[in-house]
Amino acid sequence: MTHTTTDQPTRRPSGATVPVLAFAGIVVAVMQTLLVPVIKDLPTLLSTAPSNATWVLTSTLLSGAVATPIMGRLGDLFGKRRMLIASLSVMVVGALISAVTSSLMPMIAGRTLQGFAMGAIPLGIGLMRDMLPREKLGSAMALMSSSIGVGGGLALPAAALVAQHANWHALFYGAAGLGVLSIVLTLLVVPESPMRAEGTFDVLGALGLSAGLVLFLLPITKGSDWGWTSGTTLGLFAAAAVVLVLWGVMELRVKAPLVDLRTTARPAVLFTNLASIMVGVSFYVVSLVLPQLLQLPKATGYGLGQSMVVAGLLVAPLGLTMMVTAPVYARLSAKYGPKVTLILGMLIIAIGYGAGLGLMSAAWQSLVIAVVLGAGIGLAYSSLPALIVGAVPASETGAANGLNTLMRSIGTSVSSAVIGMVLANTAHHVNGVAIPTMHGFRVSFLIATGAVAVGLLMALFLPRNRPAAKPQLRASSEEDANLARAEEVLGGFRGRVLDATGTPVARAKVTLIDRRGRQAGATLSAEDGSYALAVPTEGPYVLAAKATGHGPLASSATHAGDDRPVEVDLALPGASVPA
Repeated sequence: MTHTTTDQPTRRPSGATVPVLAFAGIVVAVMQTLLVPVIKDLPTLLSTAPSNATWVLTSTLLSGAVATPIMGRLGDLFGKRRMLIASLSVMVVGALISAVTSSLMPMIAGRTLQGFAMGAIPLGIGLMRDMLPREKLGSAMALMSSSIGVGGGLALPAAALVAQHANWHALFYGAAGLGVLSIVLTLLVVPESPMRAEGTFDVLGALGLSAGLVLFLLPITKGSDWGWTSGTTLGLFAAAAVVLVLWGVMELRVKAPLVDLRTTARPAVLFTNLASIMVGVSFYVVSLVLPQLLQLPKATGYGLGQSMVVAGLLVAPLGLTMMVTAPVYARLSAKYGPKVTLILGMLIIAIGYGAGLGLMSAAWQSLVIAVVLGAGIGLAYSSLPALIVGAVPASETGAANGLNTLMRSIGTSVSSAVIGMVLANTAHHVNGVAIPTMHGFRVSFLIATGAVAVGLLMALFLPRNRPAAKPQLRASSEEDANLARAEEVLGGFRGRVLDATGTPVARAKVTLIDRRGRQAGATLSAEDGSYALAVPTEGPYVLAAKATGHGPLASSATHAGDDRPVEVDLALPGASVPA
């Protein structure tokens, strides 16, 4: 799979581009958490049974899981900014539908549409990779990746305040307003990426992945209601396994798959995605436990007796700390690499949960837990897109980051199901009301610590990485940005494209072809004729180059698979040929 550039001119990214994209991520997080303050009241508000009311949350999760990889691939093919605006527009429509109804089915339909906004995160990361110079890319992707936690932390007290003092439908009007503002800012500030993937959209792959994800996530989210050993739950899990295996076989045979499973199987991508699931599990545990502990009445003997708004304010530093962590991550990653920062982040998360086992007796202790966990989760989340971007071609950035965001969503879904089951099974029942116990909270923290330990193990299997060797390099154009990003990837070919007189040739297309005759990468030479291409594996390759006014050239070269780039200058024939 290769990438091309469009012939249409594009605006240069301004200093406001990154904040606007991060704001879009925060808006998505707000949409996800705005119903948290009224979850327990949904059956009454919608005049339905509690088991039916849970579909208001489940529908958003399922649509978000399906939309994330699909919107990422559509962004690679047709424009990431275009798909970002489309995702936000669907979210606004869904929010307005939910704002004007108190009936179950229209509410589920609106919440399903709101889930499509989840695609904004990988699309924003893809836009940043395509447009930003290397020295700004690390902190920008870190902020975008962390925006989901930032928005969730900041939205919780705001949503609680609205729920306490206004009609609950105002939550959806507020979400729609934020969505419209994000769309307007994106149109005004964010340029479209010139990068496009070649190929067509894999419709069958999208349908197969959607079916597999729904079959897998549905029993995870509803297992507590249906029973984990019920025929429905086990049958759906079995059906998910069959569908996903068949989908994988089909994707391996498609020329332009929705998800390139060969790329996904690379150690750098595979272990990053596995670690992402564990980080997602750990992130959601604190979001489930601390608000309940803070709001339980003091009469229980361990509850902290805080109001909904105060509880939200005490948990908000989780998101604020994640935001502050983004620039810290950029400096650490530049010096030690994203693998080290991921490991450091998960170590801090483990310390936070370990300390939290003994810090549950006062409100200020919850604040300490939120700050420590926010720092760790911020570092971990910030590292994930950098690891993915460094391991996939530019043409697959949107789809690959979409899959990584999906892995985090699966982690939070598993966390919600498991922690919900733990808290329910350890609860005291008083007059028919289930009250979570301190034992249940501590078991939940231990589960989070165990998930982080598994994530640490996955991170240790990540290939060795190192920071860029040429920090003085500055990307002043799209071609320079391509070169800068490619040089960050270990191993590969680099050199200059020259004409017959030795003069550098700018904007020459250089294509990497593997031993099977397949394209393994492509790029454009920079203004000084330089190019760089990473190799997926060691072995022989052909470097093909062509440019307007020059004859094509094919040059054989072999890479040993180590960290050292192979220098190959490409001298184009002087004969003029049609472009």
